[in-house]
Amino acid sequence: MADFFNEWWGIGIATIVALGMVFCVVLLWSQSKVKVKVGADGKPLPAETTGHVWDGTLMEQNNPLPQWWKWLFYLTIVFSVGYLIVYPGFGGNQGSFGWSQVGAYEKEMKDGEAQYGPIFNKYLAMDIKDVAKDPQAREIGQRLFLNTCAQCHGSDAQGGKGYPNLTDSDWLYGGDPEVIKTTITHGRNGMMPPMGAAIGSDDDVRNVANYVLSLSNSAHDPIKAAIGKPKFAACAACHGADGKGNQALGAPNLTDKTWLYGGSIDTIMETINKGRTNQMPAHKTILTEGKIHLLAAYVWGLSNNTEAGKVSDSEAKSIKQIATAVVPAADNAVK
Repeated sequence: MADFFNEWWGIGIATIVALGMVFCVVLLWSQSKVKVKVGADGKPLPAETTGHVWDGTLMEQNNPLPQWWKWLFYLTIVFSVGYLIVYPGFGGNQGSFGWSQVGAYEKEMKDGEAQYGPIFNKYLAMDIKDVAKDPQAREIGQRLFLNTCAQCHGSDAQGGKGYPNLTDSDWLYGGDPEVIKTTITHGRNGMMPPMGAAIGSDDDVRNVANYVLSLSNSAHDPIKAAIGKPKFAACAACHGADGKGNQALGAPNLTDKTWLYGGSIDTIMETINKGRTNQMPAHKTILTEGKIHLLAAYVWGLSNNTEAGKVSDSEAKSIKQIATAVVPAADNAVK
């Protein structure tokens, strides 16, 4: 994006801003020259109309602008000049205060880290399984999840088509705490290559799809499954000869009834013919190590029926207040 900008952008923007302010001043000055017409007796004459008439007699008159309104507008122009001197906005001028959005963001992050960093550091020193049992950690972890993960996995963490369910025991890369932490930190790039050409004709693909369904005792055609079994050898390199997958590669287990895109014959054939490409983005540049550690504990607890220790109502209220201050709840979390 930076390739589209150069020093002339600043000059152009400054020119537009200056011309706009000059235009406002000239416009107000010209309107100030319009006076109320008076007769020989010194009394104001009826104002001219704009030609707009409503309800027969309601006319819009062309009166001069009120003086108080014009001076108020002049003050806004003076204020804008002062603002452009103090803050950036006039081309390449950085403002006398040296303020910038980046600087304000970095300061806010630094202040937040100084205030709440000790909380995350406390949990970072703990084992993930122990963090998952801590009531305050779970409360903070839930807010981190809503802010960061719910857009794909849902606010209930049960996922959707193409997005894994995090509340069951089925894991593409493994469900150990450290593996989950690695996934959140570095992300994952999962790819199922198109295998239609390697398997053969459409009938061959249908037969292999029926064999895949037979591995999980799902509804299938046993005759076609038997024919497709030898062709499954093209898939065994990733999914294994027994179809139980390979977590080192992120290859799904085909012997259970958990399907990322659906378990119908047509969907499986589409997957074989066209392949699938999934990406779990890395969060190491978004979240600190302490937040990732705490988030991993929350996610691990979802699939391991880990419940936080019991606390009193007053303690629960205090925990919620702290968690909300540390990580504000997301308003855009989707289910």
